[in-house]
Formats: sequence, C-alpha cells, structure tokens
Amino acid sequence: MSGNADLTVEETLAITDPGEKDRDQQSWADRVVIQFGNVTAWLFPVLMIAICTQVVIRKMGNNQAWLDDLQWWLYGFAMTVGFGYAIVTQSHVRVDILHHHFTRRKKARIEIVGLGWLLLPFLFMMTDILFHYAWSSVLAREGSDSPNGLHSLYLLKMSLPVLFVLASLATISIAARHLAVIAPVRLWTMLIATLPAALFLAERIAYYVLYWITRVGNPDLNPRRISREPIFDYTLWIGIALVAALFVLSFIRSRGTQEKA
Repeated sequence: MSGNADLTVEETLAITDPGEKDRDQQSWADRVVIQFGNVTAWLFPVLMIAICTQVVIRKMGNNQAWLDDLQWWLYGFAMTVGFGYAIVTQSHVRVDILHHHFTRRKKARIEIVGLGWLLLPFLFMMTDILFHYAWSSVLAREGSDSPNGLHSLYLLKMSLPVLFVLASLATISIAARHLAVIAPVRLWTMLIATLPAALFLAERIAYYVLYWITRVGNPDLNPRRISREPIFDYTLWIGIALVAALFVLSFIRSRGTQEKA
C-alpha cells in the first residue's frame, strides 16, 4: 500500500485545504477569516462567467459597462479577502532560502517582528484611512464613471475597512500563535509583540474619544477645527500612557496568577 493511501481524511484535508492545516492551533478569529474566505472563493467562478460573457457580447457589438464594473468589484473584493486568508493559513508567498533552516524559536521571533511590528501597524493605519475614504464615498453616493455602470460604488468601498479589520484579526491571531512558541501568550507579551500597532491603535482611540467629547461639548465649533484644539497635541502621549497602563496591569496580574499557582 502506498504512503498516500495511509493518510487519514484529516491529513488529506490538511494537504489539499490550507484552512485545515494546524486546525487544532487555530483560534475563533482564524476560523472567522477562513470561513469568510471559503465563502468568498465562490466569487471566482462568477468572475470567470462575467469575463467570458463580456468577451462574447463585446465581439457581438453589445458591450455592457456594468459587466466591466462587476468584474473589478468581484476581483477587488475577493483578492482583499484572500489577503487575510493567506495570513491565517500561512500560504502567502515567502522566500525560504534562509528561513527554512532556522530553528522553530528563531522562526517565531522573525515572524513576530514581521507580523506584529511591520504588517500590523500598516493594517491598522490602512483601516483608519480606508474608513474615512469609504465614508466620503458614502456621503457623495459615489457611482460608476459610465452611465451604464454599477452606480453604488460606495458599497464596495465600504467593504474595504471591514476587510482590513479581518486581515488585522488574522495577523493578531497568527502572531499570538508564533508568540506561544517562545513565551506565554498574555496581554503584556502581546503588547511587546505588537508594540508599534498597539501604540498607533491607542493613539487613534484617544483621538476619536477626544474628538467626540469636543464635538458634543462644543456643538457650535466647526468640525474641521476640532482637531486643531490644544488637547489634540497630546493624543500620542495619552496613547503611550494607555499602553503602559495595560502593560503594567497585565504584568502584575500575570505574576500574581503565577504565585498563586
């Protein structure tokens, strides 16, 4: 009997389906991203049909602008979902010439730096930017440039910050999985593993809380001038203080739990 014939159903799925690889280590966030990706994958057959249909009817002299728009919508949405899916399943393209020969702990350290210190801050920043980008599109009721195109383009743009949130969840989850190789996964260890992203997120939280407090407390103040108020010069320091407080509280609680054990 060949070696392939001895494989169990679970082992076969782990080979053929990236979402089943290391399933016992996956968190709820991993499963959300994977299941969402599995459903979204069905858009690709629809995309193929749309492309083939457009080619045929264009040759017949009956071009449909809405089909062109639909192709970009489907492709853009599916590929953005695939970004988070690739992170969770670790199926993204990488250069393993050196990485492949490293020890498990060394690989984990490299992954934490790449995910927590480089990728996650970018994802948080893009989520913040894309939220404003999408909201501007909603307010403008942005549509297609073509009279016969799809005219609710703001719906697609509204999905962008949501998809980047999914990618952020995927990155946090996989970073925690690598952190578990070298240290216990606690809030304070996760803050170290994702420090730049944590500082950015804390600063943004401080900014938006102060923004709405100022706006509600001063309804006559022009919204465009709110961020110019003196208090907003200190949002970064407030964010640093929040992260430091969380770090200290989590560290003390963790030490207390260890002493009781």
